[in-house]
Amino acid sequence: ATTAPRIPATRLALHHFDTTYSLQLQEHWPAVRAAMLCEQKYGALLNNFTSADLIAQELELISATDFVSEAARKAQRWQEGVEVERRNTSLEGSGGDRVMVSTGMSLLLRAPINSNIKCYTFPKGDISRFRPAWPDSLGILSYYLMDAASLLPVLALSVQPGNLVLDLCAAPGGKTLALLQTGACGRLAANDISISRTKRLYHILNSYIPKEIRETVSITSHDGRDWEKLQGGAFHKVLVDVPCTTDRHSVMEEENNIFHKTRTKERQMLPMVQLQLLMAGILAAKPEGEVVYSTCSLSPLQNEHVVERAIDIAETQFNITVHVEDLSHFRTLFQDTFCFFSDCRLGELVLPHLTANFGPMYFCKLRRA
Repeated sequence: ATTAPRIPATRLALHHFDTTYSLQLQEHWPAVRAAMLCEQKYGALLNNFTSADLIAQELELISATDFVSEAARKAQRWQEGVEVERRNTSLEGSGGDRVMVSTGMSLLLRAPINSNIKCYTFPKGDISRFRPAWPDSLGILSYYLMDAASLLPVLALSVQPGNLVLDLCAAPGGKTLALLQTGACGRLAANDISISRTKRLYHILNSYIPKEIRETVSITSHDGRDWEKLQGGAFHKVLVDVPCTTDRHSVMEEENNIFHKTRTKERQMLPMVQLQLLMAGILAAKPEGEVVYSTCSLSPLQNEHVVERAIDIAETQFNITVHVEDLSHFRTLFQDTFCFFSDCRLGELVLPHLTANFGPMYFCKLRRA
């Protein structure tokens, strides 16, 4: 008997996405599909522990701009506009009348963007590439190339000075590196269940972070689902960047592809694992602590549905009320760099697009009462 030809995992992934995402994204899907099948765009996360100003000048000479600082300046201009309007209203004798501020703008005024994080990108439609990072005299690399949309969950977490921070699924380390660039972590715990991926995390920190800063980071390889048994209710901020179908990788790379036939059960179990990890993140947070959940998938089953289920379980099984924080102002702040899906029920979703080929990246911010 002849053996049936093996269907590549990338083709299985694309067929699955064609079936599901065409219904979810409708008219947006053809453009998103085309973008995911093309070369990804990268951002250069500037390393503040090296000659950052000099490197920034070099990046600006090749027409790259820091999208985080641009957003912070945009927010500052809005704030100044609100203050001018308030003063004018006061001068006109309106007395106690309050200036109406949009929801998105009021959120900006309460939670400013951390401009210690600097990430350079080329403009929309510009497919230039950054050259590989180079080391300084101490061997510390100048910048880290990553999907710039991966910074959005870190920015949403809004780490404040002295915060105790947990990165529950930290490897390979891009978001951990970004958390350290804030300069605000009182203590950072970086965990990943995979020992081999944790080695990659060690390598990145050794390449980018001075020894005295590295020593403030606690790196572990526990099963993140059991974190509450180790250190529950201890952190001001928790990042839960869960394993997912990694949609872009799944349609582009055969190696380590979760759509391989041998990994079918693992893929089917992903939403349950994601839910368990998010619950562990919620339980690891202090009362009034904040949790950001993120994936690099377009799938509602791995995104909004996981968040909704976690909120329900937190309430019914642990008597913990969890609120979803509004991040809609991110769409306005970062619309010059990313393409957002406007119909996301909870949280925010960056869609890949040929003119801005970042993502997919889903992120949702929760606050524990």
